[in-house]
Amino acid sequence: MTRRLLITSALVLSLLVGCATWRAAPQLPVGNSMVLDQLVVFSDSPLPRHHRLLEELRALRTTVSTKLQLPISDEPIHVYLFSTADKFEAFFRTYHPTLPRRRAFFVETDTRLSVYAYWGDRVAEDLRHEVAHGYLHAVVPNLPLWLDEGLAEYFEVPRGMDGVNRPHVQQLVAQGIDWRPDIVRLEQLSTTAEMTQLDYAESWAWVHLMLETSPQNRTMLHNYLQSLIQMAPPQPLSLSLRQVDPGCQQHLANHVKMLNHALQ
Repeated sequence: MTRRLLITSALVLSLLVGCATWRAAPQLPVGNSMVLDQLVVFSDSPLPRHHRLLEELRALRTTVSTKLQLPISDEPIHVYLFSTADKFEAFFRTYHPTLPRRRAFFVETDTRLSVYAYWGDRVAEDLRHEVAHGYLHAVVPNLPLWLDEGLAEYFEVPRGMDGVNRPHVQQLVAQGIDWRPDIVRLEQLSTTAEMTQLDYAESWAWVHLMLETSPQNRTMLHNYLQSLIQMAPPQPLSLSLRQVDPGCQQHLANHVKMLNHALQ
């Protein structure tokens, strides 16, 4: 009888210890929600319906559509805003441990488009970037990785900047004569884990060159995106760009230098 009592006591103690160390799985911030056209925004705390950042994200839908000549989709983009970096990190580590660490991320599945971010110093930049991914993926299938990221880097900057991403300009200029633009190399990248910060910067630069320098370059990009929408596999964008602009590599280097002078 004494032995049975000791065994029972040990079991109770182990259960108590287990309860003390057990932690609930991180949860999504779904206490509050609002619908802003295509965006469905979730958060732990109530958000003002006319919050400046949320209105900017809503307007970004039209900006992306107009700039790229894309149709507007009504597929919902679910945006989850964590109140703190710690809550976001806990969720990130638990459910997406294989992804590179970041402040925000976009996930596309067969049935859902989702954005995850937290309220921090760079939340506006992060949300513009990830929501741009959402708007793009809602209408354009099979976007090449480098172009997907280059477009998001273009649209992450505040309105009125014409897509000029200052940190990228500075990083590319800092490479000096060692930098050799290579769009063909970017086209070979298949995962974000392969992309360096310099790759993001160069991807942005090619997008800015196409959208902001000549009608021919802009039309070429529009036609490429339309081919993807129509499920008609286009030729590589690098080939189309060289056909329109044979000196595109040097033109890109010159374009970045010009932007750098304009920013000073």
